[in-house]
Amino acid sequence: MVRSPRRRRFIAGLGAGLAAAALPARAAEPVDLQLVLAADVSRSIDGGRFLLQRQGYATAIADPRVVRAMTGGRLHRVALSYCEWSGPGAQRTMVDWTLIDGPEAAEDFAARLLAPPRPFAGSTAIGEAVLYAMDELRRCPFPADRRTIDVSGDGTNTSGTPAAAARDVAVEAGVTINGLAILSDTPSPWNPQHTHPPGGLDEWYRANVIGGSGAFLLSVAGFDTFAYALVNKLSRETA
Repeated sequence: MVRSPRRRRFIAGLGAGLAAAALPARAAEPVDLQLVLAADVSRSIDGGRFLLQRQGYATAIADPRVVRAMTGGRLHRVALSYCEWSGPGAQRTMVDWTLIDGPEAAEDFAARLLAPPRPFAGSTAIGEAVLYAMDELRRCPFPADRRTIDVSGDGTNTSGTPAAAARDVAVEAGVTINGLAILSDTPSPWNPQHTHPPGGLDEWYRANVIGGSGAFLLSVAGFDTFAYALVNKLSRETA
């Protein structure tokens, strides 16, 4: 079939428009920080705790104090991605890379975070989660000098790549890993040392998870105060 020059120009323009629409919005803009939030959804986190965790992240990201920290840098914006993980091969990006440059963007991110169903409930593969987050950083469309992975969880690594080995790979690449250890009063019934390792979960996170320039760990006593702890943590690591 022979198309007229006008129709060929229309089709070419339509194709270019679709290609442009497929690109991330404002993809060329540099940001002060690339931040991957990596949340544990392994089987030790029951349905109630899962909801508190999701809501905690959403509440913290949209909190005015966190927004001020995320927009208070030289470029006044950060790039944010949120993923959930459990065992080997069980990692999923729930909210993809988003430029956060004010309250509206933060509130939109929080709303999108609450929408998807829970993806997994398997074993605890922290090392695999860190390696997945490294892949997320590599494909981030917003350039940044600072790259950070934020790992939250309520237990030690039980499968897959050892957490310390993955941490060392990230640190060697110039990535900082911060941690949020979720402490509990009652040990896991099927593996007490998973939630209560010798010395405590917070010390285990310090030894095996966090690393890199300025790395730090916060501990929270259960999920009821999770959002409050996250506000402090996100404010500190994005400032």
